[in-house]
Amino acid sequence: MPKIKTHSGAKKRFKMSKNGKPMRAHANKSHILTKKSTKRKRNLRKTAVADTTNCKQIKRLIPYK
Repeated sequence: MPKIKTHSGAKKRFKMSKNGKPMRAHANKSHILTKKSTKRKRNLRKTAVADTTNCKQIKRLIPYK
């Protein structure tokens, strides 16, 4: 069997946790930051676990991560 190509977009957006769950960044952190509170911006820095409905697809897109 040939190797599977990794999806370039998914490779940049997702990292896998130690337990094999895909981790993602939060949205709303790129611009219009003046009206958002410091606490909200600080919490947006953290990573989050991707939703369970998308996990199977994400794992298929990044097979070697």
